[in-house]
Amino acid sequence: MTSKQVKKQNVLIKGTKDGLTFFLNDQCTFDSLIKELQDKLSERPQYIDNDGAFVRVKLVSGKRYLEKEHIDVLSKTLSEYIHGVIDSIECDVVTKEEAESMKASEEITRLVKVVRSGQVIDVPGDLLLIGDVNPGGTVRAKGNIYILGKLLGIAHAGMAGNKDAIICASALTPSQLRIADVIRRPPEDENDKGQLMECAYVDESGEMVLDRLQRLSTIRPNISSILNN
Repeated sequence: MTSKQVKKQNVLIKGTKDGLTFFLNDQCTFDSLIKELQDKLSERPQYIDNDGAFVRVKLVSGKRYLEKEHIDVLSKTLSEYIHGVIDSIECDVVTKEEAESMKASEEITRLVKVVRSGQVIDVPGDLLLIGDVNPGGTVRAKGNIYILGKLLGIAHAGMAGNKDAIICASALTPSQLRIADVIRRPPEDENDKGQLMECAYVDESGEMVLDRLQRLSTIRPNISSILNN
């Protein structure tokens, strides 16, 4: 490196209306990063709030995953030098647990069975059930629910709050339908009960609607095909 070449900074600090944002180099060693951070903070006393109030700090770490011990060191450094408190961390890397959770949420669990009274089926993604859900039985999924059989019990799709989830069944006469936090109970009039091959979804007004299964491609045009999973 010649004297004219500029050394890449390991820490860039930007002031915002909400506090300070620290952009951390994800290519250097953590020790080098901390050393530069300490040097810069010691040279910039104007960051310290004269009233003694905490300075809110956002960390942007790029492709560097910050372990708990790293966050502890950063937190201690910021607190000592500028009375700073880490408000949020933005990272481009997900943990193994997060990656596995995301993968599971995109998968379809296929079951061939009858869900009897008192039984509860929970799945992390979509559920494809070939069989009936008897009265008193419950099926729950974070994604969509597809039942090739009679739904006579309880079905809860979009458990994590996804109101775009749907519930489909060959015969839809449930004791309760739930999508995210929207609940629909069975009609009191026997003539208004569900027909064959229906689906349930939440419309733009936040109401749960029952419709013909043939309209699913219009209702949810971006839904992934279960045949491709």
